[in-house]
Amino acid sequence: MRIGLILFGILCLGFISSNVWAGKAACHDPFYGMCYGIFHTCPAGCPTFCEVDCRLCKPYCACDKPGAVCQDPRFIGGDGIMFYFHGKKDKDFCLVSDSEVHINAHFIGKRGKKGRDFTWVQSIGILFSSHQLYIGAKRVSQWQESVNNMLIQLDGEEIMVLAGEGKTWLSPETGLIIQQQVDTNRVKVKVEGLFEIAAGVVPITSEESRVHGYDVTEDNCFAHLELNFKFDSPSKRVDGVLGQTYKPSYRSRVKMAAAMPVMGRAEKFASSHLFATDCAVSNFELKNEVAQDGVPFSVECQSGYGGKGIVCRR
Repeated sequence: MRIGLILFGILCLGFISSNVWAGKAACHDPFYGMCYGIFHTCPAGCPTFCEVDCRLCKPYCACDKPGAVCQDPRFIGGDGIMFYFHGKKDKDFCLVSDSEVHINAHFIGKRGKKGRDFTWVQSIGILFSSHQLYIGAKRVSQWQESVNNMLIQLDGEEIMVLAGEGKTWLSPETGLIIQQQVDTNRVKVKVEGLFEIAAGVVPITSEESRVHGYDVTEDNCFAHLELNFKFDSPSKRVDGVLGQTYKPSYRSRVKMAAAMPVMGRAEKFASSHLFATDCAVSNFELKNEVAQDGVPFSVECQSGYGGKGIVCRR
């Protein structure tokens, strides 16, 4: 595999900062001198982790910004409108499909007492150029914040980012940058000119289980991803559960008056596996790398790590 460069220190991925300790966040971009280094208390909606918009010098919850995919899964589209998409447990769905990037999500969950699956996004598979990036939450029974429960793979090989805020892994060949936001379980991933993704692994807490009736037991806390996406220049053809909301012509069809506005037609976004581009709304144009003999290589994907994650190899 290509060798990533481990960088020590902070590599700026934009104007958004992360927290230094639980419940506090600061701007770390010196370009915003009036805000730089000032600590803020996180909002009530995300009391343990938040980010700061250095331009506005205000803390915010990533799950409340456009491009968010959090909770059961609760989306905030590129148009700023909130909706839910439940999908189906143990199935894969296309979140974003454009000519240069394709993102699928694997849903986990359990059957609720009323017959509906409670679902969460356990992992995402990102295709860009000829590369495949996996970001997923490991299966966890008893949650410990100090333990890294996130698995990241590039083209089938695990990426190890050193623990600690600001520690960064860089792959010059692919343009991929991965930066730790805190010691464990939260990273920011970026490919210049394509996308920036904030990803965190979180559990279902006992309080959440009680309030929502998830009935989560001690053998599995259903660790899952909280995500926030940014796309540099989505095309007018971009599609997917989230991607379609970035179209200039998009008009939301969810019933906003409903207590839980749900986007249906899950079959439209269904994919055969995490790195498949066979959903009905696919727009991705695979750019095959060519071997020295001029023959394009192929990539095969299968379950890995005891069923935890996807391994793709040339």
